[in-house]
Amino acid sequence: MEKSPAIRVTPVTPELRPALLQLRVTAPQRDFVSDIAPSLEDAEHCPGSTPMVILRNEEPVGYYRIEISAASIVERDYDRPALGLRSFFVDYRWQGQGLASRALTAVIDDLSRRHPQAQLLVLLVNCRNLTALRLYLRAHFVDTGQLYHGGRAGPQHLLWRDLP
Repeated sequence: MEKSPAIRVTPVTPELRPALLQLRVTAPQRDFVSDIAPSLEDAEHCPGSTPMVILRNEEPVGYYRIEISAASIVERDYDRPALGLRSFFVDYRWQGQGLASRALTAVIDDLSRRHPQAQLLVLLVNCRNLTALRLYLRAHFVDTGQLYHGGRAGPQHLLWRDLP
């Protein structure tokens, strides 16, 4: 029986950047996830944002950003230390293999080590992006029932998850 490939997450380095820029989502997903080049550039110039890569056996297969302040995503403060998750995606060539679920587990583990003070992780997911919504709910995110109406592709669910 073949062993499951190792999934880990790490901050983007100059060495990983060229391979990361080759990652894509499917055409319908472009409504929900920005192209990686502008997202990566923005994250690299924003002091509160950390661009992260998802690695499968050391090969880049996905990307996301961690915002040191959840308020930068949802435009509100929380009563406990909260981080934001933005632009999470797995390349279209690797979708459908359970990597996104495993990557979210790696994200949570990484955040508990690198940001031990954080107690909450928040994100927005487009109301039409049912696949992503199901993924986040399986990963123990809670749909608050609140909608954010500032998204470029329509209203978004506000979700949060306790961090260990």
